[in-house]
Amino acid sequence: MTNSLGIKIIKGTAVFSVFIFSILMLKTISQYTTFEKNTGFLMFKQQVVNNPYWLTFFYIHIFSITICLLAGLTQFSNRFLTENRKLHKIIGKVYVYNILIVNVPACFVLGLFSNGGITGITGFIIQDILWACFTITAVLSIRKGNTVIHKNAMILSYAITTTAITFRIIKNLFYNEQYHDYELFYGINVWLSLFINLSVAYFIIKKTSSFFTAQKKHSK
Repeated sequence: MTNSLGIKIIKGTAVFSVFIFSILMLKTISQYTTFEKNTGFLMFKQQVVNNPYWLTFFYIHIFSITICLLAGLTQFSNRFLTENRKLHKIIGKVYVYNILIVNVPACFVLGLFSNGGITGITGFIIQDILWACFTITAVLSIRKGNTVIHKNAMILSYAITTTAITFRIIKNLFYNEQYHDYELFYGINVWLSLFINLSVAYFIIKKTSSFFTAQKKHSK
């Protein structure tokens, strides 16, 4: 009972936090609707901002990532899954197609020109590869009827999706231009965000698995 309550609190807190930060990200993203090349993050990318291919992928990523964040939120509610199976599948497809067809290719290109030097570039490329692998695993496993692997892979996929939030939280809390080298901080932050999110995902998977294993033993 205690484990069940603990898992519900963790999931509820995580869902609420991601929802709030997704809304806040909409405010950040709104500044790019003017399509000016000296706005926000683009001020740090003046060396590539005139490249039409890079800029196109940037806008594709910026304007579609919030869809991934919000679509993913609905996928981890057992109640929502039970009562809205068809809607769950539709939203799941939106999430998967958004990642595999839109964001993975866009982020790969953006990653090649990432800030943070080789540290930032390798971090973003690895994030992108893991994002694709976890999402594909989730799709293949559910087609085979393996709901456990599907759910775990979706948790890991969503952990990668939410690195965008973790990255910005760390940057806003700890970055100080007077004391930190921007490129070094950026590169380290990419890896730190990935480590934190995958660690949380692993913790959730382990806790959930332990809970259901205990429930099965108890029922016997």
